[in-house]
Formats: sequence, C-alpha cells, structure tokens
Amino acid sequence: MVKIGRNHPCPCGSGKKYKRCCLTAEQFAKPAVQAQDAPTIVPTLKAEIAKLQQTAQRKEASFWELGVFLFFSTTAGDAWLLEITETDAAQVARNGEAIELPIEENEQTIAINWSHTFKLQDKQFVLTSYENNQENILTAAPSQQIYAAIRRIRKRYDQALLDQVHLPQDAPDA
Repeated sequence: MVKIGRNHPCPCGSGKKYKRCCLTAEQFAKPAVQAQDAPTIVPTLKAEIAKLQQTAQRKEASFWELGVFLFFSTTAGDAWLLEITETDAAQVARNGEAIELPIEENEQTIAINWSHTFKLQDKQFVLTSYENNQENILTAAPSQQIYAAIRRIRKRYDQALLDQVHLPQDAPDA
C-alpha cells in the first residue's frame, strides 16, 4: 500500500493537492470516537438540503457528497442536489432563496420530484429540464469536483449496488 503525501496530487484525478481535495473528505468520513451512551446520528436528506440552503443563503460556495447524492452551492446563492445513478438534479435555492423540494423520506425509501437531468460535457455542467427538454449550461457549477466525486462514488460502490438504488417505475406502493 502506497502512502499519499499531503502535497502529492490527489489520486481521484481532480488535479488538486491531496490535502485540498480528498484528504479533507476522508477526515470527515472517519467516525469520531463516541461515548458508548451517545446516540448515532444518521443524516437525513432533508437535513442536508436545509444545510445546503443555508449555505446558499449566505452566498457561499460549497460542495459535499452523501452516498449517491452530491450537494453544491454557488456564490450567486444557487444550490443544487444531484443524484449520480440516473444523473437526476433539482435546484434547492435560487439567488439565496430556498426552493421547496417535495421529498418523501422514510427509513427504507426516498422519493424526490426531480426537475432536471445533468451531464458533464466538454468540462461543462449541462442541465436538461424534464418539463421542456431545454438544455442549459451552468457555468458556476463545480464541474471538476462533480466529476471527481462521481468517479469516487463509482469506485466505492459496486455497480450492482448502484443499480439497486432505484425502484422499478411499476413497483407497487408498500
């Protein structure tokens, strides 16, 4: 096993130094030592979206991932939620104002009303609206970070597991 130095290029291929890219993410991913009586906190998608909306309200650029979800906000106050298995996207803030995103979340499933699909094309983040199939390039999107995160997630999870993320469209309601 090779040890990666803090100042070496990041192995994810982002072009950044390891200390400015995945090292920080790995430090946050490691579970902190907890007392035996302390409850385990499981993040919810709604809580992560609320955190993202607060970041957008402050007009701060941010980016993080949780499972197959990517979250980012821009200095213009826009914020997006991405899901990488079917490249779905939904805007959750515009100009610092939160946008309500209908989500049904329980212990087994999460149902989201996605508004767009996304793709990375020629190093640009391209959104396609489900409503009218109109394509828009989001120039403020952290395309390089999104690309690197998708690669990390696809390496971390087996493709068979990623294929199971979505229920068939004709699945009966439980």
